Amino acid sequence: MSAVATSAVATSASIARPRVLADLVPGALVRDLALVAAGAALIGLSAQVVLPIPGTPVPFTGQTFGALLVGSALGWQRGAVTMLLYLVVGAMGVPWFEGGSSGLSGVTVGYLFGMLLAATVVGALAGRGGDRTVLRTAGTMALGNLLIYAVGVPGLMIIAGMSLPAALAAGVVPFLIGDAIKIALAAGVLPASWALVKRFQR
Repeated sequence: MSAVATSAVATSASIARPRVLADLVPGALVRDLALVAAGAALIGLSAQVVLPIPGTPVPFTGQTFGALLVGSALGWQRGAVTMLLYLVVGAMGVPWFEGGSSGLSGVTVGYLFGMLLAATVVGALAGRGGDRTVLRTAGTMALGNLLIYAVGVPGLMIIAGMSLPAALAAGVVPFLIGDAIKIALAAGVLPASWALVKRFQR
């Protein structure tokens, strides 16, 4: 086989190899549109899991887990578009933000934009194998959570008029255990999904 043919075969194999879980779904544009819509709906559904926490205006929700999971499964481009769709439609009045709310206002708005950043970065890392093993997935999800806080905490400081220590105490510390549980769940679900894919591809 010539060098040109070998290169073409290698390129074809590279293109066919799935980089994120969504690549396993057949189709192109229609598939992507369906996945983006389904991803936004999943995030909206997870945002309805709300647990108020005494001493902080920021509730515990399943929203961050939904955003990170969608970013990992769809990849950075589809993940970013999914979060943008979620934000835009919610800003227009669809009540699928936390607890059935809508509109880009309130103390959690910074966290919403943090989820956009996190879903994009987590999706990029997943495309490089960041969701294939337990340790890699845990690291990817931990970074995603940090990015959400990196945008959410300054937003909380501005909107609620809090100092940095107060914002950290109200907007980070109460959620660390819950975040650890979410990371553990993702570290189990995503690598297990890839293991199943490999098993059925044999």
